[in-house]
Amino acid sequence: MTAEQTAEGAALSSETVERELLGFLETKTKAALTPDQDMFASGLVSSMFAMELVVHLEQEYQVAIVGADLKLDNFRTVQRMTELVLRLQGASTTAGDA
Repeated sequence: MTAEQTAEGAALSSETVERELLGFLETKTKAALTPDQDMFASGLVSSMFAMELVVHLEQEYQVAIVGADLKLDNFRTVQRMTELVLRLQGASTTAGDA
């Protein structure tokens, strides 16, 4: 987990995830991005890079992206990736509480 997280493992905010993803993607693509920019339509990233995004999200945010969550639409924009991460973190927190 990142140092941005609050004490006691509290969930990240959407703003924090979005900021971290923008930084990661801007470093990789060498381009300025907006949270709602479709990176695939704009040609900044390829479907091959999508696999790198999956690995990054899984490692950085300790989530498992499998099955229906592996669709390209979940990785088109920083907003969609942020939503995916927060949803998966919520699912794993709920599963851990059961």
